[in-house]
Amino acid sequence: MVVQFGRWSVLLLMPFVVSACSSSPRGVIILCAGDSITAEAYPHFLQRILNREGPRARVLNYGRSGNTSGEYLAYLGRNRERLAAEKPDFVLLELGTNDVRADADFTPTDAFAAQMREIVAVFRSFRNRAGEPTRVLLATVPPVPENTPFPFTPESIRRVGAEVNPAIRSLAEAEGLALLDVHRLFLENPALLPGVHPSAEGYRRLARAWHEFLKPLLR
Repeated sequence: MVVQFGRWSVLLLMPFVVSACSSSPRGVIILCAGDSITAEAYPHFLQRILNREGPRARVLNYGRSGNTSGEYLAYLGRNRERLAAEKPDFVLLELGTNDVRADADFTPTDAFAAQMREIVAVFRSFRNRAGEPTRVLLATVPPVPENTPFPFTPESIRRVGAEVNPAIRSLAEAEGLALLDVHRLFLENPALLPGVHPSAEGYRRLARAWHEFLKPLLR
């Protein structure tokens, strides 16, 4: 299932866990995976929305600042048991911005697609507390704004729309995964993306988009 929405966030140096208002086993566990757009802020805002509006949930932030798809796959290889032990009901996966950099992080699109398939396969092998498979939800990546400094270039801007997001959409369709269109969110609201990272309001809007996207699945 591919669902269109819009808006998202980016970067941080170390993963951190945003704990919920309750550790009740009845609560939903949501694991947020990605690069700095995840690590920096949106899981925090998502937890706050859930605390106010429900359902009871714990939001775990496993974003990795600066990671490409290949680096995040390697991180999963080293930490698979630790992340699986969280027993998430959902994984929110948003990766790809660093793959379009023009420095040593540059990732050919075929390699990006293959690595994303492997990441999805790892997360789909997880089980929640009821023993059911963890549900993986994908997101497209936001545009790279014009005049973003190196290591992003005009080619990076082109690749987001022409290569990376089409690869993410193809993966969602092939694997039957729901897809949040973060790219569209920021295209329609460019003031929320002053650089490669969203503004504070951009992160809040991204969290709200994820919450709206999740609501039908949390009933």
